[in-house]
Order: sequence, then C-alpha cells, then structure tokens
Amino acid sequence: MNITAFEYEDSIIVVDCGLSFPGDDMLGIDLVIPDVSYLKQNIDRVKGFVITHGHEDHIGALPYVLKEINVPVYATKLTMGLIENKLKEHVMPKPVKRKVVKYGQSINLGCFRVEFIRTNHSISDAAALAIFSPVGTVVHTGDFKVDFTPVSGETIDLERFGELGKKGVLALMADSTNVQKPGYTMSEQTVGKVFDTIFAENEKSRIIVATFASNVDRVQQIINSAEKYGRKVVVEGRSMVNVISTATELGYLNVPNNIMIEMEQMQNYPPEKLVLITTGSQGEAMAALSRMAANIHRKVSIMPGDTVIFSSRPIPGNEKSVSKVINELAEKGAKVIVQDTHVSGHASQEEIKLIYSLVKPQYAIPVHGEYQHLKAHAELAQQMGIPKENTIILSSGDVLDLCEDHAVLIGKVQAQGIMVDGLGVGDVGNIVLRDRQYLSENGLIIIVLTLEKYTNQLLAGPDIVSRGFVYVRESEYLMDEAREVVYSALERCLDNHVTDWTKIKTEIKDSLSDYLWKKMKRNPMILPIIMEVE
Repeated sequence: MNITAFEYEDSIIVVDCGLSFPGDDMLGIDLVIPDVSYLKQNIDRVKGFVITHGHEDHIGALPYVLKEINVPVYATKLTMGLIENKLKEHVMPKPVKRKVVKYGQSINLGCFRVEFIRTNHSISDAAALAIFSPVGTVVHTGDFKVDFTPVSGETIDLERFGELGKKGVLALMADSTNVQKPGYTMSEQTVGKVFDTIFAENEKSRIIVATFASNVDRVQQIINSAEKYGRKVVVEGRSMVNVISTATELGYLNVPNNIMIEMEQMQNYPPEKLVLITTGSQGEAMAALSRMAANIHRKVSIMPGDTVIFSSRPIPGNEKSVSKVINELAEKGAKVIVQDTHVSGHASQEEIKLIYSLVKPQYAIPVHGEYQHLKAHAELAQQMGIPKENTIILSSGDVLDLCEDHAVLIGKVQAQGIMVDGLGVGDVGNIVLRDRQYLSENGLIIIVLTLEKYTNQLLAGPDIVSRGFVYVRESEYLMDEAREVVYSALERCLDNHVTDWTKIKTEIKDSLSDYLWKKMKRNPMILPIIMEVE
C-alpha cells in the first residue's frame, strides 16, 4: 500500500496510491486502502498524484481516493491506461484530469518540479521520479531493477541517475524489496528461454500458465513461445483480460494475428495445441486457476496430462493457499511446474549499490518492503558511505522534516488502513472485525421471548436459535436445559420486579453464559431478543 506525500509551503504532491490485500485476521474484507484524512484536510494545497507504475499496490486505491480528492493524475502511457480501466469500473462523481507523461519530461506542480526517469520492472513503462524542490532534489526509484535486456522498451536510464548525482541529491528513496538478496536480479528474458524449454518438453499436453495479470512482459513471452510451437492462446480471468486488452491497444503487447481464441472455441482444437494464460498464481480463492483446481470453473476442467506452470513466487503469507491449489491440481493428474519460471522485478543488492554510487545522496530513506527489508537497506546504505544518522527508516504516518542541514521526525499523521468490504468503504472497523472473529470462533445463540406490555408476563418462548455453536437436532437435551436456565433467569427478574429490559437481557445473558461454560467449556455470543405484545 504505497503512498507518500511531499510538502513544501503551499504545495503537496503525492507519489503513488496503492492498496493492500487483507491479512488472515481481516475476515470478509476485500481490500485495504490508505487513510487520506491528512490530504482531505489540506485539499486546497494538493497539486496532484504522480504514479511510478501500474501495479495494484501503486494504483489500486486511486478510484476510491479520487472520489474524495479530485486532483490531476500524472503517469506514463501504459500506467495511465490501467488507471483509466479502474476509473471506468467506478462511477466517479466528477471527471478526473489525467496527463500522460513521457520519460525525460518534467511537470511543474506548485513549488515542485517532477521528472520521470526510465527504469525496468516486471511491468512496462515503470518510472523513477526526480522531485526538485527549493531545498534540494529527492530521487524516488519506484519499484525497479536493472535489466540490460528487457523484453520490451529500453534499459534503465542510468546516465540520468548519474547526472542527478553530479548535481547533488538531497535524499534517495529506493526500493528495498530484494535488498536481502546478494548479486543481481536475472533479466526477464531468461524466463522466455525456460518457457521455450517447457513447451518443447510438453508437446503432448495442454499448457496452463498462471501469472500476475500486470506482468505484461511475462505474457508477451508466453505468447512468443505459443507462436513458436504452433499453439492457440486463451486468456482467462477478468483482470488478465483487462490488462492484456489495454496493453495490446497501447502497443505494449505484440500479439500475432489469429493466435488468440475465445474460451468457447477451445473444443475446436486438440488440447496439445492450446495455452491458457490465467490469474490465480497466488492461490486466491476466486481467481480462475483456483476455481479450475477446485472443479468449480464453468468452462475449464483440469484433465490428467495437463501441464500447469506457476510463473510467480508466492507473496509472503500466501504459501498455504498456493500449496493447496498445487495439491488439488496434482490430485487431478496435472503436472505442476513451479521452478525457474519466474524472475523478480526488484533490484538485488548490487543493483541497489549501483544506484547509490550514481546518485550519491546525502540522506537514504529506504521504501517498499517490510521492516526487516528497510533495516537491511539502511545497513547497505551505510556500507555505501551514508552516515548512520543520515539513514532514516520511516513508519506509516511519520512526518519527516528534510533539508540540507537536518532530517528530523516532527510528528505523525493519521495513516491506518481503511477496510473495503463489498461496496462499503470504511464502515467495517476493529469492533466489527472483533465480532466477526468472535462469531467465527464461538458461534451464536439467539434467545427470543415475548412479554406482555405493562405486566411483563411471559407469553411465548423462550425459543433458542443456535448458529455455529452445536448441531441442534443432536443436542435437544442441552437446548431444553438452556431454555430452563433462561426461564429461571427471567423468573428471578420478574420476582424482583425488574422491569428494565436491558437488565433482564443482561441477567439472561450472564446465566446462560455461565451454564454453557460449565457444561461445554464454550463461550458463544448470546443475543437475547425481547418482543412486546399489548
């Protein structure tokens, strides 16, 4: 969930605006987007969003945020195409001003001038940013690697990084994702050779490749191998279809004529003449590959002899889901290939050192990655000659005051994640999540009883409804006893002339809770409902 605001006097610019996916403890949550309260409070000073590249963790929250902060968005051509896709899916209250920026071009935003610099990543059109301010220049690498043989586009503009370094750079904010990996990250082209080998070795089987929808260069290489070995290509998964059509329209994907076919046309070809490109390489429950593996995909069934290639590495935390899908595929007789079919889009240690040696920043501010990565990056910056006091690790919400003389943390702004559940944005908070957690672990018991108005005589009930606690038909004795406990609690209240319903509910709740704990050592959520009849 990448988003950083740069502020000088009356100008604020924002770099990236991504979302993150929910953790295991966020039951029922679809996405997490950044809290932009600070930007809303200072809306008149916000000059625009500058976006480094088109991955979800950098553009995913834009449609939600632009509804509240309608300011111009600046990005390279493919990145803007993917942003426009997202904005179409959401109904925007007002049109958003969008400007496509070329590499080497600068835009003026209030006190800032921002220049887009060519870099390489696992998606085309990725850019680093040189942010020129009255107190110095900050270089933000975005997600990057140094790829001297990229699949499409040109190699990273190292010369420009060197020129900026010669003129003097105040701070470098560089990608930390792979900082713990020694050496260099392999070129994306190496994957193309692996695909060729796999296609050659599996000539008799249908091939299914799961990868990230946004990895356009990977998709290009799968199409190249399919063409080379005379196979037709089918694309499955909504995000995959969207990205491929946008990238093809804008000229970032070179698709030979007649190689793509619709899913319905698959039966017209023998399996060994087909390649499916699909989403679901992270084991996401609703993605196309997971549905195929679980036998719930409407149009594709996994058959014995299929070859399934996972062309990505599990994101930390997704290993269990990926393993589950691999097991399901293997059970259905598919051959699963996970090794050597992926290279990272992020720079390893030597590439990060190269950027430091070119940019020669006064301050190092590691970005992108978890705390362990940021810490390792800070140590690497110190090896490159940056004084320890000039390496700053920031947490979400930290405000850093930066100029040539000092870099000081001067406060915090609100920066928790806002949870999105269906169409609700921010209406599920910690209390609702805690209830969901409690219900999922302990179940629910509802007690319904009807009292006569004024006299509080019991007219009907108590009826007990149980959900996720015990199977009622096999626990009639327990339910009868529970009913007795509720009845006794109600009697006690009426004998003591308690007429306040809140007190009656509390008494019922406490009595039943005690009984169930003694009897079952379980603690379900208990909801008493009292109805009144005249």
